Amino acid sequence: MNIFRLIIALIFLGIGLLIGVLNTQPITLKLLFADIQTSSGVAIILSLLAGVIIGGSIVLATLVWPLYTKLRKANKQATAPPPTGSGV
Repeated sequence: MNIFRLIIALIFLGIGLLIGVLNTQPITLKLLFADIQTSSGVAIILSLLAGVIIGGSIVLATLVWPLYTKLRKANKQATAPPPTGSGV
């Protein structure tokens, strides 16, 4: 499984390098208070990375954390000792 992950990572690294090499035109990113000079390949890779990070954060905040808290509560209830009462 680790070899498979390494191969996938190398493939994506190669694709990123290919995008960076093929897109060398200089561009200017005009932000609110700054202008950034960069190549179009770097801008493409950074925007894709930002999209992955933002999308992953949204999934983490809306799905993973709530499900994790539910799982933790369910595990606490499952391992809690049964209540001892007088019974009938």
